[in-house]
Amino acid sequence: MISFDRYGVELLRYVDEPDPEPTESPKPYIHPLRTLAGDVVTVYRPHDHRWHKGLQMTASHVSGQNFWGGGTYLHEQGYVQLDNNGTMRHDDLSVRSDGLRGTLTWRSSGGEEWVRELREIAVRAVDPENGSWELHWHTELTGLREEPLAFGSPTTHGRPLAGYSGLFWRGPRSFTGGEVLAPDGRGGEDLMGAKARWLAFHGRHDEVDRDSTLVFVPTEDCDWFVRSNQFAAVNPSWAFHREFTLGRGESISRSYRLVIATGAWGRDRIEDYLGGA
Repeated sequence: MISFDRYGVELLRYVDEPDPEPTESPKPYIHPLRTLAGDVVTVYRPHDHRWHKGLQMTASHVSGQNFWGGGTYLHEQGYVQLDNNGTMRHDDLSVRSDGLRGTLTWRSSGGEEWVRELREIAVRAVDPENGSWELHWHTELTGLREEPLAFGSPTTHGRPLAGYSGLFWRGPRSFTGGEVLAPDGRGGEDLMGAKARWLAFHGRHDEVDRDSTLVFVPTEDCDWFVRSNQFAAVNPSWAFHREFTLGRGESISRSYRLVIATGAWGRDRIEDYLGGA
């Protein structure tokens, strides 16, 4: 477990020794994730989806294996708990003052090495006057299996509007019903499966009279998986509408910039910030 603190606030805790429950596809995760005001903007193991743990890198459908957790969506059957939950474990991890870098191996439920991941996480742009800071996440995946790996989602397997796969954030219970924004005026769950160069989620906290806003900015093109009415969740999906393959020795990379801010930021403020940051 690794913590990063600024101005007396633990901004994030990276749990590198994942929980042992095999059906939850054990993997490292970030929780809690906090604003500079100290407000927690993640939730851990909610009762409706025990495998949702803060902020984590996930993959729901990989050549029949489930690195997401829980059941696997099967067309015309729904979600079925199979013996196919894989794991992600660190092989090495180095920590510096502003972040960490490490390699992980994704193993199938049978223990086979399928993916090597290089992961880098960094704390950036800490600005107490603005009430914001940034988390930068970079992942590079390299295929290890002899046959090409097919990365998909429940939507590529027949379930509409369920294209989750990749970096996934689950917000606090109090964020349910929160505001979802995109740069072109769209909002809410109308953004499910749509493209946008950034997506923001604004929610309110219990106990304290404060709001928080998270702005997700992927470097690469993506389709958004987002929920607000059922629970707070954002995922710049890498396989929403279509699968991609990763051959042995082939690599892909994905990078994300996440702004964690105190207060209810609107589109204009977000655009001003992103334009000048």
